[in-house]
Amino acid sequence: MSRQPAKVLEPDDVRLALAHVRFQRHPDRNRAIILLSFKAGLRACEIAGLTWPMVLATDGNIASHISVTGSIAKYGSGRQIPINRLLRAALVTLHETEGYPGQGPVIRSERGAAMMPGAIVNWFSATYRSMGLTGCSSHSGRRTFITRAARLLPKTGGSLRDVQELAGHRAITTTERYIQGDRDAQHKLIRLI
Repeated sequence: MSRQPAKVLEPDDVRLALAHVRFQRHPDRNRAIILLSFKAGLRACEIAGLTWPMVLATDGNIASHISVTGSIAKYGSGRQIPINRLLRAALVTLHETEGYPGQGPVIRSERGAAMMPGAIVNWFSATYRSMGLTGCSSHSGRRTFITRAARLLPKTGGSLRDVQELAGHRAITTTERYIQGDRDAQHKLIRLI
């Protein structure tokens, strides 16, 4: 039996997740975790391994892009990801909450150390379960990011290669497997044929 891919969430689901974590113990950290997944497409291991130098500019402010280094990326496929405005605001708030660190992990555990990748996976599972969302995993944000980026390509003049680079995939066929089809678009296409 093959495993189902992680569910792609709708924008309303992402808004609900952000509202859901607002009153948890670490709301600024948790908001950043969600947005690093949904707005930057980071894997759990990349969220766990992200350090402040990877998101800070030389002036100590949040940079215009995340520098995912090969040391935290799957297969060492480092990349640069422009920072979405919602993610930027969350990182600015978290940076302030944490006392403007220049070093160390962006996402910290209860004890102050970097959260482990498994803890990030478990955090997403518990969050989705408490929200009543089924079929979701820590990969849902990444899959949603890749699917939305692919759907928005016609508006940007970009290509699937751009999505592949943002995702850090070695092969474009891997990127293609992440993209969920759109039934409404398929119906519109058939009507035009």
